[in-house]
Amino acid sequence: MKKSFKQDGLQVFIYDTRGEMGAAAAADIEKAVAEVQTEKGFCNMIYAAAPSQNEVLAALAGSKKIDWTHVRAFHMDEYIGLTADAPQGFGNFLRAALFEKVPFGSVYCLDSTAKPETEAARYAELLREYPVDITVMGIGENGHIAFNDPHEAFFDDPKQVKTVTLDETCRMQQVHDGCFARLEDVPETALTLTIPALCAAGRVFCIVPARTKARAVYQTLRGPVTEECPASVLRRHPNAALYLDQDSAAKL
Repeated sequence: MKKSFKQDGLQVFIYDTRGEMGAAAAADIEKAVAEVQTEKGFCNMIYAAAPSQNEVLAALAGSKKIDWTHVRAFHMDEYIGLTADAPQGFGNFLRAALFEKVPFGSVYCLDSTAKPETEAARYAELLREYPVDITVMGIGENGHIAFNDPHEAFFDDPKQVKTVTLDETCRMQQVHDGCFARLEDVPETALTLTIPALCAAGRVFCIVPARTKARAVYQTLRGPVTEECPASVLRRHPNAALYLDQDSAAKL
């Protein structure tokens, strides 16, 4: 580890490489899962789906310390209107990266083909039935968490899951990430867990590599806590940690 510090309530760790960052975050997540399982038996977890999560997901997929049979998995957002087998689907991404690599007790994915209002209600009910213990997430180029882009982000959102429109920065990120060839191919609407739903977790682990995220990381840590940078809300969480590499921390 190169450096660590706190910004308000948020613990920040900076590593030399993406690999070190992902391995360190996974090791801390392993410990947190074990603590929850000791206390409650089952651990309910929300995962982000993005290339930024590749290192931590790979490390978790190889973990021998987690009792996956006592973990319930959720994911945090999904495009509306993609076919069930679309490779860009976030549920499909997570199935390939983690959900089908370890023996989860249960996996609950958002359905991109369902009627959005019905699917939002179904998923919100699952989150009420299985309150989240741990959120594993990233930060978008526009500072979003899940698909809560600045124009859709509300720290006191009354909903758990909702339909949103995606701003152009968010949609261009999907092109930068190699998920879509052109901006025109990226869906304009999605389902997302809201900020209160994500932050309801007792522990939040936020993993953010790459120079493309440097500005968003700076705004998250050095700017005001505001819905204009949704990730800044993590500074108010009582038990959140942010894991960076040298590139994402470049503007700090």
